[in-house]
Amino acid sequence: MKAMILAAGLGTRLGTLTRERPKALVEVAGRTLLEITLRRLRGFGIMEVIINVHHFADMVVGYLRAHDNFGMRIAISREEALLDTGGGLKKAAHFFLNDVTDNDANNDAGGEPFVLHNVDVLSSIDLGEMVRAHRANHALATLAVQRRESSRTLLFDERLTLCGRRRGEETEMARPAARVQELAFAGIHIISPRIFGLMDEAHEPQTFPIIPEYLRLAGMGETILGFRADGSYWRDLGTPASLQQAADDVASKVIEVD
Repeated sequence: MKAMILAAGLGTRLGTLTRERPKALVEVAGRTLLEITLRRLRGFGIMEVIINVHHFADMVVGYLRAHDNFGMRIAISREEALLDTGGGLKKAAHFFLNDVTDNDANNDAGGEPFVLHNVDVLSSIDLGEMVRAHRANHALATLAVQRRESSRTLLFDERLTLCGRRRGEETEMARPAARVQELAFAGIHIISPRIFGLMDEAHEPQTFPIIPEYLRLAGMGETILGFRADGSYWRDLGTPASLQQAADDVASKVIEVD
């Protein structure tokens, strides 16, 4: 199984911490966000990873080289301009399609699913369970979600099938649902490589976010599922305050990063 780590962002919310280094190399409890994410993926048996880079890209490459890629096979996807999640994923499609046969591309599973993981997310969400749920439901994408406060939420029906989103007072529906569950996205996806053949060609080679693409595909009848992870630890590490809280949580053994 393979994975992609989204690490190209500028990290502007981190202020001075990203003035001379990329967000991926900011530390929590003595470990960089990139190392924490790589170790987490490796703990689930994932040894092949592609990382998108932009801000201080060479520092990330040098860091990985100095640490022997943490014993993993790591590829780099350089973005001269930020492509957002959808554009970044599409640019890295070759990494996931190399091993997909024509037969795989045409079946329900669409080849071996892969993990897409934000570098600034710290969690204990069970990736193995996510993959099993993804496969059992023949989903195109499975998104880790939680019931928590958020200004932007995804809407799911009673079967946890994506049907819309809510941003502030604005609601957008991709498919009808009698009742919806409003859940916050956790920045972790399981995706079947079949998605690359379904992405809107109008995006090539433009920058685009992934959530509107998920909504478009859901409206076409594709299965985009939510994976409830309410009982798992989760923290967005995008601000100095959240980094400090994560460090405190590690110190008190609420979450482990080893």
